[in-house]
Amino acid sequence: MQVLSRQRGVSLIEVRKSANTGSRLFECGSIATVASRHKPVAARRHASGFTMVELMITVTIAVVLIMIAVPSFKTIILSNKLTTTSNDLILAINSARMEAVKRNAKTQLCSNSASVNTSDTLGNACTTQTGAVYVLVGGSPATAATVLAGITGITMPIQLSGNVQALRFNGQGLAYAATATAPYNGTVADICTSQMSNNNHRKITMVAGSILATAPAPDSRACP
Repeated sequence: MQVLSRQRGVSLIEVRKSANTGSRLFECGSIATVASRHKPVAARRHASGFTMVELMITVTIAVVLIMIAVPSFKTIILSNKLTTTSNDLILAINSARMEAVKRNAKTQLCSNSASVNTSDTLGNACTTQTGAVYVLVGGSPATAATVLAGITGITMPIQLSGNVQALRFNGQGLAYAATATAPYNGTVADICTSQMSNNNHRKITMVAGSILATAPAPDSRACP
């Protein structure tokens, strides 16, 4: 009976050892299983980045798009400058007309050329101030008063093709060339730029001394 009890004790010990060993194996197996589950996640995280080839392709496409867009953007800026300068000159013409009607006096839109402005009181006041406006003030002798300063937009790359026509307005608001007696018909100014290959002119014209028009010239003439 003692032998049997010892054998049973031994067998119980072996069972406990085997049970402990099994649990350890199960724990190790569970750890291995958890570790194996984490491996694909780490791999997926690593695969979600950009490769050097993908980055270089993206940069190349961006550079090509910029090279295409920059010339068009430059053309838009120059076109806007031409339009803005021509509008400034039209504003000066209208200011000269309104001042003449308001004061019932002669006014002059100044040219960039002293010879076109002539050498009388209004012409001498103009000198070469493109787009300036002066009004003749009565007195003995008569003097010229400033109505509007010259426009500042005619600087490179914006230029004049030829001279601005000096215009004189009477009390009825009709415009004449500085030395003429008939209402003016023709080109007042041709504003252009040499940095555009076409539609690079804005021509301001007048009909019957009163009707103004401005439009892009359809040709591609050189400037000036």
